[in-house]
Amino acid sequence: MKLNYFSSSFKLGILGGGQLGKMLLNETRKYDIHTCVLDGSPEAPCRIGSNEFFQGDLKDFDTVYKFGKTVNVLTIEIEHVNVDALERLKNEGIDVHPSPELLRIIQNKGRQKTFYKENNIPTSEFAVFNSKAEVLASGWQAPFVWKSTEGGYDGFGVAVVRTAEDLKLIGEGPCIIEKFVPFEKELSVIVARNASGEIKTYPVVEMEFHPTANQVEYVLCPSTITEEQSNLAQNLAVKTASALNLTGLLAVEMFLTKNGEILVNEAAPRTHNSGHLTIENNYTSQFEQHLRAILNLPLGSTTIKTPAVMANLVGADGFSGDVVYQGFEDLMHMPGVNIHIYGKKETRPFRKMGHVTVIGNTLHEAREMAEKAKEGIRVISK
Repeated sequence: MKLNYFSSSFKLGILGGGQLGKMLLNETRKYDIHTCVLDGSPEAPCRIGSNEFFQGDLKDFDTVYKFGKTVNVLTIEIEHVNVDALERLKNEGIDVHPSPELLRIIQNKGRQKTFYKENNIPTSEFAVFNSKAEVLASGWQAPFVWKSTEGGYDGFGVAVVRTAEDLKLIGEGPCIIEKFVPFEKELSVIVARNASGEIKTYPVVEMEFHPTANQVEYVLCPSTITEEQSNLAQNLAVKTASALNLTGLLAVEMFLTKNGEILVNEAAPRTHNSGHLTIENNYTSQFEQHLRAILNLPLGSTTIKTPAVMANLVGADGFSGDVVYQGFEDLMHMPGVNIHIYGKKETRPFRKMGHVTVIGNTLHEAREMAEKAKEGIRVISK
């Protein structure tokens, strides 16, 4: 018998209390679903919006296990959690989405890339190494991309090596080396799948990355690729989600190469930066869709309403400390600009502090307005 999720004793647990969780809580509030959030920081953005907030280490077995025993369904907003605890919780009858088995694959970039290769999911050439010394002795020719196998996020733990001088960017410890892909565009497709097997994909979006920070700067929807390429990308996202036996949401980042191939770069089994514009731009936001999927509810329409562009608001270079948003009021005069502030009290260079989504009559109009909005606000410190 299906649980009564709404205005009831049902409890949804969320591991991670960052901005993704904060935006998910907007949807749980809409449906009056009781939420419990675990995060390591007492100042986590989710500390206010949740019904119950707990501070604790997401990597600690006992902390995650004890938290999970207090809820009916457990989900994540960050992959870096204790999977052993999730496996035990699942075996003891707690619904865990995404599954611990999926998380083990995704958490480690070496396992993730190997999974793609074993399941005939097109991806770039790669090799797995145990240390920087192994990489240097391997003879891999530049250009290539170095990635730490675990713990990387928002451009950290990633480096593009083009010259001998760039070799100093490689960190110590286990890693993968990927052949550099001369891509035409970077794409993302978010796919949702519930336990009943219903699957829906969002329209393909294009991502523009910051040239040095290796993190998304702009997301554009709809994409400018052909209908054939769009269908190929969406089908590839579905194939990846199905191979992983996903329940929930999967964001699949891809390369469109100069010769027209589409390769999977990485995937994240949660709501994703490339899907933030769905809040204003789609009939069902990625956050509501994630909720529907993990509770095995009917999935919502992913149709877009209008062209839109999302721009990340990150901490300005050279500023660390208590955050100040400079130029905020000027943005509020701009039509079609939707501002989201994540609730992080302290800024630092390139830390994601918020985003703006601009809707327009055309993609070109929205892109121009998004650039003006991004230039119009500075995230600095006191």
